[in-house]
Amino acid sequence: MTEQKYFRKGFKLREEVQHLLDRDYRSEVVDRVRENGNVLVADGLTVHLADEFGFCYGVDRAVDYAFQTREKFPERRIFITGDMIHNVSMNDRLREMGIEFLSTGFDGPSEEAFDRLAPDDVVLLPAFGAPIDWVEKLREKGCVVVDTTCGSVLSVWKRVTRYASKGFTSIIHGKYYHEETKATASQTYRDGGNGKYLIVRNLEETGYVTDFILGRMEAGELRERLGHGMCPGFDPDEDLRRVGVANQTTMLMSETLAVGEEFRKAMIERYGAENSAEHFELFDTICSATQDRQDALFELLEKPLDAMVVIGGYNSSNTNNLAIIAAERVPRSYHIASGDGIDGDKIRHKPAGTPLDAREEIEEHGWLPEGPVRIGLTAGASTPNSQIGLAIGRILEARGLPPELALQ
Repeated sequence: MTEQKYFRKGFKLREEVQHLLDRDYRSEVVDRVRENGNVLVADGLTVHLADEFGFCYGVDRAVDYAFQTREKFPERRIFITGDMIHNVSMNDRLREMGIEFLSTGFDGPSEEAFDRLAPDDVVLLPAFGAPIDWVEKLREKGCVVVDTTCGSVLSVWKRVTRYASKGFTSIIHGKYYHEETKATASQTYRDGGNGKYLIVRNLEETGYVTDFILGRMEAGELRERLGHGMCPGFDPDEDLRRVGVANQTTMLMSETLAVGEEFRKAMIERYGAENSAEHFELFDTICSATQDRQDALFELLEKPLDAMVVIGGYNSSNTNNLAIIAAERVPRSYHIASGDGIDGDKIRHKPAGTPLDAREEIEEHGWLPEGPVRIGLTAGASTPNSQIGLAIGRILEARGLPPELALQ
């Protein structure tokens, strides 16, 4: 009987691994605070949890499948192409389970890494997905592939594939070096697609493109400014006549909508409203989990807060965007990688707005104000409740209070 080589729906082993998931990622502290209306009050300290935070469905599914894969193949070598999710504790746990990483950072596996693989090996694809050429290499090797790509990412891929099949260039609002954006861009080649894409990171880069469309910038200057985000052989004169907008699912949703609107207006100005449908398409590819966490943070920030703590990987796009939102509204805002970033009077954090691939961390003393204090707390979609619970305990300790108070 031929062995099945590709899996997208797990192995129906959730019950067998549930105790491990609960042990590693659940938090009784978080459960208790949720039961109390997402508020903890103790001796002049008030901690407000956002209504939506932490693991989203896609991340929960990816982690579940990774644990199931180890259970299904206890004797085989298991690899993952890169970070499962952008959370250090999660990736360290996979290593403890004997899962090897083919790459670290944003560059992806080298040819030598693929050469290590054998037909009996099992390879996990992370929640971000993987570029088409990586998947083809794994198939050529004959590896068993367990695909944990998030459903929201797959929805974006469908739109990009449609754009490419219709001869449109895909404008992708995202970070050109991010795993998800690379995987999305590769979908323009699927099923005979035209392979045309351009990645824009923000409204400033969007402005360069719309300036070209409206005749205010030359092609050479556009290539100089945005060449890092262009597909091979990109020709601005030809490839920006018909465009469709998509996004990396973890970007700021308000910015994604603004990017789409700028392109819509530019195409109407260039070609006329009556012809815009022939030159521009935009479908809603916003991830509901990302939107929910951003909306919940905006609601939390309406409360009078003395400090704001955002928990999540420094290389997590959605967490960095939460940190940016918080820092714009609360001067004492801190993005910490994990709960142990809080150590009494000290806090180790990443300044809001610094690049994902920057490993900049600073240590600050006196982070917690004296007297009665109100702290907001949220976490990115790749942050387990165990880290959030740890942060709550560390906040209590910073005020000289026992962490057990959170369970009373």
